[in-house]
Order: sequence, then structure tokens, then C-alpha cells
Amino acid sequence: MADDYYQILGVSRTASADEIKKAFRKLARKYHPDVNPGDKSAEEKFKQLNAAFEVLSDERKRKLYDEFGDEAAQFGFDEKKAQQYRAYKAARAAGGGRPSGGVGPDIDLGDLFGEIFNRGGAGGVDMGEMFGRAAGGRAAGPTAGEDITATLSLSFNEALTGVERTLSLPRPGRCQRCQGAGQVGTPSTCATCGGTGKVRRAGGILGMAASGTCPTCRGTGRAAPPCPSCQGSGVVEETARLTVKLPAGVHTGSKVRLSGQGAAGSRGGPPGDLYIETIVAEHPLVRREGDDLYLDLPVTVSEAMLGAEVRVPTFQGEVTVKVPPGSQSGRRMRLKGRGAPSLKGGPSGDLYLTLQVKVPEHLSSEARQAAEALSRAYQSDVRGSLQL
Repeated sequence: MADDYYQILGVSRTASADEIKKAFRKLARKYHPDVNPGDKSAEEKFKQLNAAFEVLSDERKRKLYDEFGDEAAQFGFDEKKAQQYRAYKAARAAGGGRPSGGVGPDIDLGDLFGEIFNRGGAGGVDMGEMFGRAAGGRAAGPTAGEDITATLSLSFNEALTGVERTLSLPRPGRCQRCQGAGQVGTPSTCATCGGTGKVRRAGGILGMAASGTCPTCRGTGRAAPPCPSCQGSGVVEETARLTVKLPAGVHTGSKVRLSGQGAAGSRGGPPGDLYIETIVAEHPLVRREGDDLYLDLPVTVSEAMLGAEVRVPTFQGEVTVKVPPGSQSGRRMRLKGRGAPSLKGGPSGDLYLTLQVKVPEHLSSEARQAAEALSRAYQSDVRGSLQL
């Protein structure tokens, strides 16, 4: 059994979505391959964190994981079939009646179990074939691959300007030996059904008569030997190397979709999609809210009093800003269009500068005299309006 996803993230089974996200971000920064170059254990831990977060951050997947455990996190898992199996068990526990939703004494167990737990691969068990043969049901046919979510950490600057990255991503891929078909060699008359494509057996594994499509040939009457590389599933584990272009303006939680780059479908089914979710590091000086950026701009006492033109760095290049005479600390100035690019194709956000008047840290005698003269320029008590 794989490590429990809650234990991997270090959270309780009752943890909220925010608690799960915070725990993942903290651990992802700690074990990210860029932070631990060449550390295989950190790389493996990072993969486990991604797998755990992909399931527990999705409310639907989390519920299935809580009920069905590791099986729900595997590719090929069919939620609808799982719900049918749940209803079937409830009906049996209540006295063998026929549950709602069409699952009852005529249930096709090969179809049900096969599509819930259909997994091939080295050392794996083809549950569809196992239950299908025992109850005379149908083995799972082509099944679409699961979507995959992977996380990518970016610097603040990369998120604003866009970046191209090359990723090494473990995923279920199409078996090259059988090209995803699950069978190799020349088809011949199916030994299980004698070429009829149908099987029927009484007193199956749950004491019910069941009939349906032959699990070996899937109703064709002819079958080839199962592929030894993928055990008939058409899917094997692989490490894909992908180049990803992330657009300018992404933020923490943004998702970029790569169509057809997810898990391969079993038995020739179409692949799922890959979603790249970004985690953006904080900037030591700049704060981001939506597409707007906020920066504290230090100015001298004389610049604030007399006004000045000062040079300000932005992510689009340096600009000159006019500080009005008599500016106070906390005064906000807006630079239109100097914020983050919009992912929706609209105009970029704005950059807001908050003036911070800085006094000299070390006073010469001349500076002290100037400060004393300046103090006499105040015509009222600057703290006179404080009323608590």
C-alpha cells in the first residue's frame, strides 16, 4: 500500500482545503528539485507531494480517496462504476434487494469491477479480466486516460514576464510494444467463448447468475495473446520530457492546460490532459493583488518637501516619476499599465507607489541645524488631531 496522502502532506484527515494548500506549498518549496539539485530522495519526496496534493486538493477526488483508498488515485478508476458498486453493497447488506440506478441481480460484474479497478502494468492484476472471467461479465474496453496536475515553482519575475521550462514528468504512458492495444501477435479463435463472443455462468463469485460479453476477446470471437510488457492494459509507466511555455501574468494557483499530455488511456483509449499549476515566490519589495503591484518608494526629506523627479525601476524598465512638492509619507502614486499582464487578454494592471519619507540616519552639525530650523516651520502640532 502506498504512503497515506494525508501523512505525506503532514495534515489530519479532517484538514481544510486551505490547510492542505499551505502544507503543500511549504513542503514543495523545501523539496523542490531546484532547491535540492542532485538529491534523489528530495526529488522522490517532491513527486509524492505532487501526487498527494493532486488528489486532496480536489474535493471530488478527495472524497473518493477517503472511501476507496489508493485505488481511487490510480488512472483508470471510474467514479460512476464505484458508485454503482457502493449501491450494490448497500442493497446486499439490506437484504439482497435491487438498488436504484440499475444495479441489481442482473449486474455485469466484469463491467463493474473492471472499470472501477482496471489497472495493468508489471506485477498488476487486471481486475476487469479476473471478475469478468469468474462471473461471465465483460472486461473493460478502451478507457480514457486521467488528467494529471503537476506543480511548477516560479520566481516573481518569471511569473510577470513569462518563461519556458523543460519538465521531466512521470506518468502512465502508452505501451510501445503493443501501441496501446493490450494485445500482440495474430488473433485466433477465442478459447474462452469458442468464438461466440458471449459467455454465461451460473453461481458466480457472489452467488448470482451472470452473462455478458466474453472478457477475453471483448465480443469479437477472436483474441490475440495479451502484451507481456503491459499485461494487457496498453499502459506502462514512463518519464516524459516536456517543454512548457507559461504566459506572462501567471500567479500562484494558475493552471496551464496541455491537451493530450496526461495519462495514457487503457486499451487504446485517448489520453487525458496535463495541467501545470504554478507556485510563485514572493518578492522582497513588491506586493501583488490581482494584476496590480504595490511598491514602497523611499524619498528624501528635501524631495518630499520641494518636489523632485526620481528614477523608479519597474518590470518593464526604469521610468521617471515626479514627486509633488509637500508630499507626505504614505502618499500613493499610480503608474498606469506598469503592473502584471492580464491572463484574460485585457490591459495590464497598474503599479502603485507609496512614498516613504526617509530621514538621514547620521546627522552632521549642518544637518542638525537644518533640522532645528525645519522644526520651526511647523505652524501647528502635527499630533494635535490624535484623539483616541
